[in-house]
Amino acid sequence: MANFDLTQIPHLEECGMLHGAFDAEALVKNSNTLREREILHNKIVPSLEDAVLRAGLKDGMTISFHHHFRNGDYIVNMVLDRLAQMGYRDLVLAASSLSECHGPLVRHIRSGVIRRIETSGLRGELADAVSHGVMECPVVFRSHGGRAYAIETEELPIDVAFLGAPSCDAYGNANGYSRDEKDGLACGSMGYAKCDAQYAKHTIILTDHIVAYPNAPFGIPESEVDYIVQVDKIGDPQGIMSGATRFTQNPKELLIAETAARVIEASGRFKDGFSLQTGTGGASLAVTRFLREMMLRDRITASFALGGITGSMVELHEEGLIKKLLDVQSFDLRAAESLKNNRFHQQISASYYASPFNEGAAVNQLDVVVLSALEVDCDYNVNVLTGSDGVIRGAIGGHPDTAYGASVSIVVCPLIRGRIPCVVDRVETVVTPGRIVDVLVTDRGIAVNPRNPDLAEMMKDAGLPVCSIEELRDRAERIVGRPDPICYTDKVVGIVTYRDGSVIDVIRQVAEDA
Repeated sequence: MANFDLTQIPHLEECGMLHGAFDAEALVKNSNTLREREILHNKIVPSLEDAVLRAGLKDGMTISFHHHFRNGDYIVNMVLDRLAQMGYRDLVLAASSLSECHGPLVRHIRSGVIRRIETSGLRGELADAVSHGVMECPVVFRSHGGRAYAIETEELPIDVAFLGAPSCDAYGNANGYSRDEKDGLACGSMGYAKCDAQYAKHTIILTDHIVAYPNAPFGIPESEVDYIVQVDKIGDPQGIMSGATRFTQNPKELLIAETAARVIEASGRFKDGFSLQTGTGGASLAVTRFLREMMLRDRITASFALGGITGSMVELHEEGLIKKLLDVQSFDLRAAESLKNNRFHQQISASYYASPFNEGAAVNQLDVVVLSALEVDCDYNVNVLTGSDGVIRGAIGGHPDTAYGASVSIVVCPLIRGRIPCVVDRVETVVTPGRIVDVLVTDRGIAVNPRNPDLAEMMKDAGLPVCSIEELRDRAERIVGRPDPICYTDKVVGIVTYRDGSVIDVIRQVAEDA
């Protein structure tokens, strides 16, 4: 077929038709690329190095990763080791979250391969090193919705996304599970990878399981994938259950969970068709057990459950107590299997879940959300990011996104943890502002934000142990006293952003003698 010279057609330029889709040079270039792909019949390239070179990665560019493998992830360390060997420097690492297994990144920071990090959270050796000032540039922390917002608005432009997938076909249709139960790692939903694939300039899928075309249903479509690299192993199957998901038999946490369920019951939102999200910490996860009893008793069903989906939520769904599951992250293998087999269990992107930029995030449809906390202060500000020693040890996650969107936001935590009070004058790091928190539930009483006096009356009418948050603080201090303040330097090691990108707090370097 002949290639026509569009520039010879009269008036085409005046009509604005020699740009974009009608640009003759671009058409020829795209045509050549298409022919190359047709000859190859797939997007699989020989090696990770080959994919990196084809993607045009250069020093100083931004690379991204997802955290669906949690502490079992091999992809981040594998890619950074190879990029270091290839001589790259000053890269911006934009991972949706980082776990204890990513401690080896410290040496890439020290050697200059990584210049800056943007993420939802840090843990382990990496978090400790950042807290003690290993990086010149502060880490930017974003919520899951805030990260999606930043990617969509190009505040966080991604040059190359490296996305691990438990299965992928030769054209790039990727999902979070294998069709063969014996094969590979299952992470379930790939909700945090979907934004990266959609907006990155180049997307590279790394997989240890190539399957026949088409790999449907898919979490990431072929239209958003440039190259595929087959590797020996993308992760440790045991790591998917580690970290945030924790089933509890602790009497204190069970008491908190039961009280939180009673708060939901008394909130005016517990009626047929209500919607919910619960966290994955011990007490917040256990709330679903008590809600189940109440739902069976009152013959109430929920319209949907949202967020990180656990096996407990799947059980309620399979009993008919929750009609639909909207899954941005599957927290255990039971949830991953349900996503594969159940058409009313849908994976959603981080944008659909919580971005303030899109036409309507799912968090805005929540009736109630139950969220964990490391500490809460007398203004109801919540910290889920730094510990009582000032060291980073967690992640923002969807905490401020869901607290903002839900009609009733409930925060659960013990009054004291070890010998440390959890209700304090001021939290070490503000992650979720108190203006969007409605109720604090502890094992020694509950406090309702004065911004919501009607809700406080509902709690009192239900016979719940309501008190002021100052009373909770005083009770904690009577038991364990007031801890000495943490010693920091002036150096800022972390910038905490709200979901719209505004700076809500900073994290300073922990002093060496602290």
